[in-house]
Amino acid sequence: MTCYCAYFKSILDFVLASFAVMFLWPVGLLLALLCYIFFQGKILFKQERSGLNAKPFVIYKFCTMLNTCDSKGNLLPDAVRLTKFGKFLRRTSLDELPEIFNVLKGEMSLIGPRPLPMKYLPRYTIEQFKRYSVKPGITGWAQINGRNSISWEEKFKYDVWYVDNLSFLLDVKILFLTVNKVITGCGVSALSHATMTEFLGIDSNERNVQRELNE
Repeated sequence: MTCYCAYFKSILDFVLASFAVMFLWPVGLLLALLCYIFFQGKILFKQERSGLNAKPFVIYKFCTMLNTCDSKGNLLPDAVRLTKFGKFLRRTSLDELPEIFNVLKGEMSLIGPRPLPMKYLPRYTIEQFKRYSVKPGITGWAQINGRNSISWEEKFKYDVWYVDNLSFLLDVKILFLTVNKVITGCGVSALSHATMTEFLGIDSNERNVQRELNE
């Protein structure tokens, strides 16, 4: 498993991502054009995320929301800014397509815990922080077990389980189950929320990572 994790997995990611670019570039070009039309000239959503060992990198996704603000200059809620075309991209996971270039750059894997915003780092428990011992993925164990319809606590339990049980066969299983999830569009949104609520940390007696680092 160590050989697969450290070497073969990275090679497989690069090979599969290269094939994906060759076969999917017409789809990507069409989606880029549509995003340009529907999102007022904006095509990509870029954001700094935490990768392997919590190191920052910039993730690429197709836009799904407008940058509409209120009278004070604050962004309106996701539910207001999320367009019909954006919902389609999210339901089909086509908004994730540009992340293939993150895989080619070695910042992400095809399979792994989803990359999350850097601001979340001080909010994890020691156990939850184990998710950063592998590269983040375009899809993962948490995505096929509920995606955004499950709680953050459940997501992180699935992420840690994946890290502890990582294998080639598990990745193949996740890849095939992801196809079914994409077709059905299950778990795209959290309950009573257009996307996913912010992770604010978990009330627990266990020290979080930031407190541990400060000791």
